[in-house]
Order: sequence, then structure tokens, then C-alpha cells
Amino acid sequence: MNSTFYAKTIKELDVISKALLEAFGNQKKVVFFGEMGVGKTTLIKSICKVLNVQDVVTSPTFSVVNEYHDKKGKPIYHFDFYRVKSVEEIYDLGYEEYFFTNSYCFVEWPEKALGLLPKERIEVKITKDKEARIINLLAHEKK
Repeated sequence: MNSTFYAKTIKELDVISKALLEAFGNQKKVVFFGEMGVGKTTLIKSICKVLNVQDVVTSPTFSVVNEYHDKKGKPIYHFDFYRVKSVEEIYDLGYEEYFFTNSYCFVEWPEKALGLLPKERIEVKITKDKEARIINLLAHEKK
């Protein structure tokens, strides 16, 4: 499954987020690639809004992982590995307790943890041009 979406304004992200969640299907492990400032956290905020997250969604740049809850109390995990210096730091977080649950896990800067990520996952790559944010979706399946 490959899909591409174009967002010219932040307001369009809610519609795109609904479409992304439909495209995710039952897959709840989603990694977000993109350069600094391209809108990874903003897109995750919008996805969390569609998922009815009750908490304030912020970048976990310093905490590395944030836990949110939807209105049914189900957890959603948001990781930001930007400041992670080694794989050992990710092990120390107890990443397995998050990644191998049935909860959504959204990961920014997954490049720092590629060997640890579940083989089955959705990859979202965000780029921008002069007119829009380009959001590409790719599913990875077990091989």
C-alpha cells in the first residue's frame, strides 16, 4: 500500500489524518520520517485529535516518550528519538513494553531505532515544497 497526500494548510490535516487512520487499517506502529520542522509532530497531533485523545499532545523531544489516552482510556504512545545518542538508551526505556502492545505507537526520528522497530509497520515520510506538505505512506510487512 502506497498513498500520497498533500496538505496546503494545517486545517487540511484533520481530513488527511482520518484518511491515514483508515489506510493504517489494523496496523498501530507508525514511524514518521522528515527533516526538522517539516510537521511530524503537527501531523501526530492531528491524528491524535481524530483518535479522540484527551491529553495535550506535545513533542516528547526531552522525555523521549509521551503517553496519551483516548476517551476510552486506551493508551497511545508518542516517541521522539531525536536526542537519543545510542540504541542502549532505547533499550533502557523498555521500548518492547510499548512496541509490542496493541496500542498505537507513533515514532519520530525512527532512523535511530530501525533495528528495533517492529517489522510490520507503517512508514510516513513528510517532505515539503513551496506549496504543500507532501505526506507519503508506505506499509512494511513481515518478510
